[in-house]
Order: sequence, then structure tokens, then C-alpha cells
Amino acid sequence: MSKYHALQKICLFPFLVLLLNLQLFSSQVVETTQLLLIDHSKSTIRTRFTPPKGYVWEKDLPGSFSEFMSSFPLHPRGFPVRDFNAVPIEKQTNHIAVLKIDVGDKDLQQCADAWIRFYAEYLWGNKRFEEICFEFTSGQFFSWNDYKNGVRTREVRRKVSFYKTKIVDDSYQNFRTYLNLIFRYAGTISLNKESYSLTDNSQIQAGDFIIKPGSPGHSVIIVGAARNNAGKRLFLLAESFMPAQDIHVLVNRQYPKISPWYELDINSPKTVTAKYTFEPTSIKRFHTLK
Repeated sequence: MSKYHALQKICLFPFLVLLLNLQLFSSQVVETTQLLLIDHSKSTIRTRFTPPKGYVWEKDLPGSFSEFMSSFPLHPRGFPVRDFNAVPIEKQTNHIAVLKIDVGDKDLQQCADAWIRFYAEYLWGNKRFEEICFEFTSGQFFSWNDYKNGVRTREVRRKVSFYKTKIVDDSYQNFRTYLNLIFRYAGTISLNKESYSLTDNSQIQAGDFIIKPGSPGHSVIIVGAARNNAGKRLFLLAESFMPAQDIHVLVNRQYPKISPWYELDINSPKTVTAKYTFEPTSIKRFHTLK
């Protein structure tokens, strides 16, 4: 081999190493810089959050509770989570959006109550007034029809009884007073009893919830679902908390690359959300929803 050819090979080697490194760097950039799309100019859950690459929003049945939840309006970007006194809570890093629904002025509309509020508002908005009925933790049922026609509660030594008055009021303001009463006497224990467990991941849809009954327990609401061509699914979760506070869409701290979306599996021994760990994973649907 001539000195010229040897020199050529020596000079060519660093160039090949540099070219290989550039190719590797280029491929890494392609793999790791795919951004999730959140359009903060949009005002609903479905329009603001674009699913991760390869996924599309699932279609909800028109007029269904699932559609009601996934299309729910949102406050503008940067809106803080506030408590029932309208004071921003201390930690503002667990949410990506705040749902546009008030929390009331009492420390009542907490985790399970948030789901009850949504479902009651859905029924009210569709004039399905006779279906508005919820169970107390004590096992007693109390309907909106009874309340608007004058039935009231009396609590003696932590036991609740009902009595009849002559008050008849079917106004929305009175409906909200009825809901505050439900929030006071219902919770994760009663909501859990009024619901049935999903048995397959394919059944999960917006409007379902993950729940741990107890005093205190907790629940989060599934507010959106997306799917890819292989049938794999992702979900958006929202919650209220203690003290009663604005209902907000949760970030995913465990898997930030898909945040705020979550993978859910009814067979998983636990599901970790931004602020709570559900052990086991119990995903349920209210008994009147199919």
C-alpha cells in the first residue's frame, strides 16, 4: 500500500466516525422530539387536547353522558384551581386545565360529589328530572322530585329522616340546594354502591370513574378516550379534591411523555394519578348508565 493510500484511509476514518455520529444523533432527534398537541385557544376538552401520535379521539354517542363529559367547556389557559372560597389552592402543578363549572361556596363538592354534580347537571339539561336521584351513605334514596315537592331532611344524632313541608319549588337555585344536601350525605361509599364494575378495558368510556370507597376515599372521573389502530387506548382524568375545589384535568407524572393522557387497565393492581394511588384499580359506571 502506498503512503498516499494509507494517508487517505487515515483521513477518511474520522470523517466516517463523524458521519455515523451525525446519523445516530439525527435518528434520536426524530424519535424523541414528537410533541403532544395542546391547543390552548380551544375551549372544550375534546378540542383542546389532541391525542398522542397514532391516536384519535373516540366518537361518543350523540346526546350521551360520555359526549357531555368529553365536550365539557374549559377555562382559559393558566386559570388556577381554587377552593370553595375562591382562593387558589397552594399547589398548582397537578392540573393542565380547569373545567368551567363552579364549586359552590361550601366545602361540599369534593371528589365523588364532582361526578354527582356532572351527572345531575346532564340530566337537568336534558329535562330528565325524574331520573335525578342519589343514595345517601346511610342507604336512603333522595330524589329531586321529592325535594322540589317539599320533602326535607332532619338529622338527629347523626341519623337522617324525612318530613314533608308545603314548599314547592322547581327552580334551578333550589336544585342546587338539593345537590348540596346530596353532597353532604353521599360520598365515595354510596357512589360505589350505586355503580357496577367494568369487566373489560374495551368498556371504559368518558363518564366512568375510578373509585376507592372510604372515609375518606377518593374518585377521579374519566373525561375523554382515544384509540390507535391496534386498539390500544388512552384516557383523560379529572377530579375535585379536599377541600372542595375546581374540577381539573390531571397531568400524568408517572408517564410524562403522554401527559395528560393515562393508560388504564381494570386488572392492574394499582393506578397512580397526579395526587392519589388507587389500590386496586376499580373502574365503575353508575347503575343507570349502560
